[in-house]
Amino acid sequence: MSEDMSNVDTAWLRMELPNNLMMITGVFVFDQPLDFGRFKTTLEQRFLRFDRFRQRVAETRRGYRWETDPHFDIANHIHHIALPAPGDQAALQDLVSDLMSTPLDFTKPLWQFHLVEGYQGGTAWICRLHHCIGDGIGLMRVLLAMADKSPDAVWQPPEEPEGSQRGRSPWRIITGPATAAIDATRRVTGAVVSGGIDLVSNPSQAMDYARFGTETTMALGRLLLLPPDPKTIYKGPLGVPKRAAWSDPISLPKVKAIGRATGSTVNDVLLSAVAGALRRYAQTHSQEVEGLNVRGVIPVNLRHESARVELGNRFGLVFLSLPLGIDDPLDRLFEVKRRMDELKGSQEAVVVFGLLNAIGMAPSEIENLVIHIFGAKATAVMTNVPGPRQPIYFAGAPVREMMFWVPQSGHLGLGVSIFSYNDQVWLGVATDQGLTPDPGTIVAYYGQEIDQLYALTQQVADPSAQEDAPSSELDAPPAAAEALPAEMPTAEPAGDDLTRLVGIGPAFAGRLRAGGITTFAALAASTPDALAELVQAPDWRRPDYANWIEQARARAS
Repeated sequence: MSEDMSNVDTAWLRMELPNNLMMITGVFVFDQPLDFGRFKTTLEQRFLRFDRFRQRVAETRRGYRWETDPHFDIANHIHHIALPAPGDQAALQDLVSDLMSTPLDFTKPLWQFHLVEGYQGGTAWICRLHHCIGDGIGLMRVLLAMADKSPDAVWQPPEEPEGSQRGRSPWRIITGPATAAIDATRRVTGAVVSGGIDLVSNPSQAMDYARFGTETTMALGRLLLLPPDPKTIYKGPLGVPKRAAWSDPISLPKVKAIGRATGSTVNDVLLSAVAGALRRYAQTHSQEVEGLNVRGVIPVNLRHESARVELGNRFGLVFLSLPLGIDDPLDRLFEVKRRMDELKGSQEAVVVFGLLNAIGMAPSEIENLVIHIFGAKATAVMTNVPGPRQPIYFAGAPVREMMFWVPQSGHLGLGVSIFSYNDQVWLGVATDQGLTPDPGTIVAYYGQEIDQLYALTQQVADPSAQEDAPSSELDAPPAAAEALPAEMPTAEPAGDDLTRLVGIGPAFAGRLRAGGITTFAALAASTPDALAELVQAPDWRRPDYANWIEQARARAS
């Protein structure tokens, strides 16, 4: 069995370099030893039902194909080893770092698993898979299809294995407009991408840019015309050795409490904490941070929520500028939120999906140019993958912790991964050893940033000390068990819930109620000056009272 490799998957394959491997690396932690025989049998029954994991990459005159490995043997891909004493997290991080720096065997299917005995009295499972096989969301769905909800559950294989409906993939809909946008933007912006760019456009899919508006064209123009990221300690020539580190678990309800108190999403809070950690690390290494902004390349999932389990890469990228120059944690969070909100309506992710598609089709000169553009315009790759919300079991054992790292495309030397599982969040940092030899320090600073944000948001209990912020939906509504701490005020049942308006948090709503404004109609009838008198917000918060009134009028009507 063989099939052509998609253009986007080909792009990730062609980005492979000896000093920048395109692997996704993951770690699963179990409190108890895993039976290796059951582990192997589980993989044979559940993992290998996906044809892709029996296939190797074959190069042809037209590109690359997936072909079944005629000599496939699972023993070449799973290894049973012991962790050297003392078997602590430092020892496991060293092992992960070594494996992260070691390429996969391209004569075989591009994955390898290590079952590691002796980690903290239990077992660790280290997995490595090449990015051309799939992205983080796709591989997470494979994991969930392999796992159980209880230790003795009877596994029922899905009705349809991956690959049987590959010809009906909806992603041509995205690829067409995105590749057309490349040509359209070249004409509109005069972007300096020449010497064969017409080979990138697919005439059978291209459409005139006027048919889908100028948003996509403008997004590509913005991307191509972004100035290079500043030179910092995080950028420079890469070496082969990489370093990996990950945090202790952080309570997801705690992060949601910060988000609710500040009107931010969970993602806003976590990225802001990452920015704070990078700022602290830079300062301790004599890096000037005044006014410093560095961009993170953030993957955006383009799969439909109800999509079946499938491999391959189905994501775009957006470039988020992280405000390392802002010292105050709350100020930094609000600025990250503002910048993320601007990106949410952008077509940038779709455009980059088209660029990745183009890399897989284009000559190597164009590929190198696009990769250089990515590397010059960013400092880090940052990904946030949501895992299962409840405990899962693998080979009969409960999974205690999970962590993943994505590769750093575009010659970048810093990767930041956020992973949530069972009401907890982990941060993983992967670095080039020559640039950032101690990623564990960044991880430690990240924990301190979360603690500081949480402490600051508890000031909501004291209205005189409250420094409110815009209000918006969190990434997902917290469950009842994830309610805010008792000391955080909530909207009173009488009247309307004013916190539903963007810009009004719990404390601002409390001050409005205290001043007699309890409904949208009453707020709509007020004036900016009157609201400023009631709220008494600090100058640096700068509430948009006129916008409050406008929103209230819309809801009151």
